[in-house]
Amino acid sequence: MASVTSLSDSVRQQLASALTATLPEAAGADPLLRRSDRADFQANGILALAKKAKANPRELATQVVSQVTTGAVIEDVEVSGPGFLNITVADRAITENLAARYADETGRLGVPYAPEPGTTVIDYAQPNVAKEMHVGHLRSAVIGDSVVQLLEFTGETVIRRHHIGDWGTQFGMLIQYLDEHPHELDHKASTEDTAASGEEAMSNLDRLYKTARKLFDSDEEFKTRARRRVVDLQAGDPHTLAIWQKFVDESKIYFFSVFEKLDMEIRDADIVGESGYNDMLAETCRLLEESGVAVRSEGALCVFFDDIQGPEGNPVPLIVQKSDGGYGYAATDLSAIRDRVFNLKADTLLYVVDARQALHFRMVFETARRAGWLNDDVTAVQLAFGTVLGKDGKPFKTRAGETVRLVDLLDEAIDRASAVVREKAQDLSEEEIAERGAQVGIGAVKYADLSTSANRDYKFDLDQMVSLNGDTSVYLQYAYARIRSILRKAGDTRPAAHPELALHDAERALGLHADAFAELVAEAAAEYAPHKLAAYLYQLASLYTTFYDKCPVLKAETPAQVENRLFLCDVTARTLHRGMALLGIRTPEKL
Repeated sequence: MASVTSLSDSVRQQLASALTATLPEAAGADPLLRRSDRADFQANGILALAKKAKANPRELATQVVSQVTTGAVIEDVEVSGPGFLNITVADRAITENLAARYADETGRLGVPYAPEPGTTVIDYAQPNVAKEMHVGHLRSAVIGDSVVQLLEFTGETVIRRHHIGDWGTQFGMLIQYLDEHPHELDHKASTEDTAASGEEAMSNLDRLYKTARKLFDSDEEFKTRARRRVVDLQAGDPHTLAIWQKFVDESKIYFFSVFEKLDMEIRDADIVGESGYNDMLAETCRLLEESGVAVRSEGALCVFFDDIQGPEGNPVPLIVQKSDGGYGYAATDLSAIRDRVFNLKADTLLYVVDARQALHFRMVFETARRAGWLNDDVTAVQLAFGTVLGKDGKPFKTRAGETVRLVDLLDEAIDRASAVVREKAQDLSEEEIAERGAQVGIGAVKYADLSTSANRDYKFDLDQMVSLNGDTSVYLQYAYARIRSILRKAGDTRPAAHPELALHDAERALGLHADAFAELVAEAAAEYAPHKLAAYLYQLASLYTTFYDKCPVLKAETPAQVENRLFLCDVTARTLHRGMALLGIRTPEKL
């Protein structure tokens, strides 16, 4: 199926031709077209061109209008104000364009692939082995998953990487503690229910970790033994590695159960933790030192930066190797860059990581650039995200001041959503209510996150998230379910486009917005901005609500109008369904 040229692109091309015909030196200039409340579109580009050509903008605009061919797409163009163009599109063009999108059997709605797709490695959803996932892990997972969907939809080759915390001092501490207190690892956690056993094993490991940490901080002799155990782990001692592997395996069962609850696909092959780069660390350090990018300072291998200084004005280095020979996060992150660039052949490295780590990544990326691993052909980007706040506007904690466990949060969202579904449900069985409750609850959590620009903090307010009113996923899911219900009620009357019919204002507004889906997806993917897609879908559902209120569908005046309005309903439903899927959110057929 060929892609469909959106109406705004058709209008833009016609205006660009008219501009070039009027002012040959303006060839290739952007008419700066945007949606407008004065007309269907407004073009503002003539003002800048007139200034450049030292011409009167209003006169230039009038000349451009005389070069525009009206008819198939553009119905009317008029000059407004100091030299803006107001453009009205023909009703027929709106219906025909949507009909072409509707006919796309691939389900892509005529959305083109990116002209030059590349390979992106995206590093997201990075939980830690032997630690329960908390609310802080939510954003990386949800934002990362949506960006994966968006990029893949535009034709990009996407390689997922979950850089889990599975290496370092804490494992020496845990392994040593367990070796000295073997009876404390509870093996009851092999129940049939994987999710339950995963959660049980993890809360057990989490408890062990806290106990070991206490001992590590209070007992110098234990601390020394634990540090020796880290050396054994890094050297590949079989006994130490076997215990470590047990921790990793039990943690993975738990990770999979949480991601399944989040309705996200996490594949084992995509989990490459810190340990995955262990064999590369020494060589990374050697390459940096030999090239002069890193230098020895007080025994440690460091990279210095002119523009990064501490409070006293002293330089703050990136420490690649500590003075005792141990490796820090920087060595692992730089080794991961080498792997992703040279082995995975990535053009873009995308890191969905908390904004508080911005300085670390700035230093790591600059080091990799100096080493020649990143260059004009390979870029690294941190998609930094803000903090999840409680209703009080402070970082989200339990009443006891503990970090909120992610599983508890998701369960509560599902409970709240199930109550909303049960209240509205007319002909759903208990099983269906439970299934829809999970889809609505998880959708609510994801949408609240994704509808906020990633770099901003947002308040986690479940009452607001599962509300049927306002900018929530529940509102969008109900809009979709309502359309599906109308299409079912239509029985044998099939949706069909009738380009000959004049359109009501509410039909035009809905049609023009539905046609803009392709451009919006391209923009959201290019900017790694799922919040732009969320805003588009909310507006689509709002425009549909207005259309539904103003334009009877099944009781329209003529059979042709019934079919055309059913067609508008179905195009809207397909766009909502496809758009929500790109956010990682389900759209139930019935609610």
